[in-house]
Amino acid sequence: MADDPLARRLDAVVGGTSAKALERAFGHRTLGDLLGHYPRRYAHRGELTPLAGLREGEDVTVVATVRSSSSRRMAQRRGTLEDVVITDGTGTLALTFFNSAWRAERLRPGVRGLFAGKVQLYKGVPQLTHPEYQLFDDEDAEATGLERAEWPIPIYPATGSLPSWRIRKAIEVALDVLPEELPDPVPDAAARGLLGFREALEAVHRPRTDEDWARGREALRYQEALVLQTALVQRRDQLRAATAVPRTGGALLAAFDAALPFELTGDQRAAGEAIAADLAALRPMNRLVQGEVGSGKTLVALRAMLAVAESGGQSALLAPTEVLAQQHLRSIARTLGPDLAARLRPILITGRMPAADRKRALLAAASGQSRIVVGTHALLGEHVTFADLGLVVVDEQHRFGVEQRDSLRGKGAGGAVPHLLVLTATPIPRTVAMTVFGDLDVTTIAELPAGRGRIESHVVPLAERPAWSARVWARLAEELAAGRQGFVVVPAIDAATEEDADELALPVPERAVAAPVPERAVAAPVPERAEGESKGATVADALAMLRAHPAFAGRRIEPLHGRMGAEEKDETMRAFAAGDIDVLVATTVIEVGVDVPNASAMVVLDADRFGVSQLHQLRGRVGRGGLPGLALFVTNAPEGTLARERVEAVAATLDGFALAERDLALRHEGDVLGAAQSGRRSRLRLLSAATDGELIARAREDAIAIVADDPELAGHPALAAAIARRVDEAAREFLTRA
Repeated sequence: MADDPLARRLDAVVGGTSAKALERAFGHRTLGDLLGHYPRRYAHRGELTPLAGLREGEDVTVVATVRSSSSRRMAQRRGTLEDVVITDGTGTLALTFFNSAWRAERLRPGVRGLFAGKVQLYKGVPQLTHPEYQLFDDEDAEATGLERAEWPIPIYPATGSLPSWRIRKAIEVALDVLPEELPDPVPDAAARGLLGFREALEAVHRPRTDEDWARGREALRYQEALVLQTALVQRRDQLRAATAVPRTGGALLAAFDAALPFELTGDQRAAGEAIAADLAALRPMNRLVQGEVGSGKTLVALRAMLAVAESGGQSALLAPTEVLAQQHLRSIARTLGPDLAARLRPILITGRMPAADRKRALLAAASGQSRIVVGTHALLGEHVTFADLGLVVVDEQHRFGVEQRDSLRGKGAGGAVPHLLVLTATPIPRTVAMTVFGDLDVTTIAELPAGRGRIESHVVPLAERPAWSARVWARLAEELAAGRQGFVVVPAIDAATEEDADELALPVPERAVAAPVPERAVAAPVPERAEGESKGATVADALAMLRAHPAFAGRRIEPLHGRMGAEEKDETMRAFAAGDIDVLVATTVIEVGVDVPNASAMVVLDADRFGVSQLHQLRGRVGRGGLPGLALFVTNAPEGTLARERVEAVAATLDGFALAERDLALRHEGDVLGAAQSGRRSRLRLLSAATDGELIARAREDAIAIVADDPELAGHPALAAAIARRVDEAAREFLTRA
């Protein structure tokens, strides 16, 4: 829609100064961006916001009453200080103004209003210095009359420089310039019992009753779900419209299955059958296999590679780190056995290979001599070509963007699109799978193979039990004395360096700025630290401590982290796998793919600094060889805190899918889909994956019906415009990431 009113630039509506401030604070550039900045809650004139829970450094907007106001001369400089104390009836907050004696008449005792600023502590007393404020008894009443005195007050996500009421004023200007008839992205909204789009925006931003904003949010939540799901369904159907070369397993796969020393689990067989049906079709497979740590996803993927190799095709396995790529290559060669490995010639391509080795590997891939090519991001390079690429396997999809994934798929021969198999060991709640992986068919492997050792998990709460620290190291020493090996996992490499996010392609949380998401939305997966807070345990410190500890005298203890060179990391992992290293002190570089059957114990220091899925993934590195596993989660987080609850949740169950749902329920703020991966414009705004499962499922069904009837949305221009506004290029990548 070329004349989409919501696509108008903000500077033409609210003025250049306000537009620049809104873009700088929130990334808003258009009328639609601003009107999508929804209130995080609503206050009332008679409602006094609690002041007792305010934290130092927090940007706040409070509703309170002036209790006292006074003026005094400054001792060290010329001028006066105006001291104001506001109260909510139970707590107080000091306001300080410099050289502003004229405020005394306005901020007189008994006046009530909104006050905003950054909380500071002065001699232990919380205060706001030169806060922004808006009194209920002056401009609000003069501007809108007594009628608005009882209306709910929208409180917006704000910053210190852009308080809630300034955002509110900009939004009211935006509402006033909207046409009375606004094209609605939701077909037949009234028939669905929903307010129309224009009416919903008015109800959310200028409600007269609590029922108004509740109905407005209901309509806009459904609209958000429908827009996102329609974009996903369109992408899914576009992928399905492409042409692929059918691949069918035969003698190679039969020989491989016959040589397996164990029976496939029921879930592995079911996943294999679904994949086989996809591979045999003319349209490209687009399937996600999610499975517990150690459930055999790689074996399922290898069987798919054999089916492709049967017809002379090649498979490329894309891994997020060199350590994992090397592990995959060794595991594939070992599982194939010498005869099949000699026929299929699995090879490795990484960015740090010696030039001669890389040249040989590139030639083997380009000529088709190698039927299985394993690699890192280096596989995406323009110099990497294939003779007949039939299958792309992406391990740990959340570490790659859709551009990277599609870049590799673009290397198919003759215009055919390779089949795609995505693997993840991070269990995904159903609503998140619908919201993020809507363009993929999802298969779940929950059943673990026989012979996996039981893992005992315990929280070591040093905040209450500091003496237990000694027992942690004694317990690890006992495992080593029994001929086993162990991991010690820490969140940082040294005092100045966290694990390299570029090396691991891990999502990095944004700073905690008040963002345009509702209070009930879901948190970022990795807990944040306050600025200046210690990074906690480090590889350097843990390594020095263990090497000096008498319980580990004579033991070989070595580091592993992302800042090490590729060869050094590989040598370390080989030595650990061979039993030449007793304890590996590592960062999250071992989170996925590291398979050492003799490793039975893991100590995670500062466990509260890891996310729930990270802790579950890390724990999966032990108990892999039939030996019982032990995971000790050491934390200084006090009992009752959210950080402690996360750690306790992981220790309480080995069920990754139950943990994923529990994790979703534990998160209270932020963005379940990861702000750092997409930018502000693609966040969930009113939807919550934790609570809106039924709504998302309903929107999914409606989106499928709409796209089936109108693939290009020619008959749904308002919906197409909403997708264009909401789902920009960065957001399209976001929609296909975990």
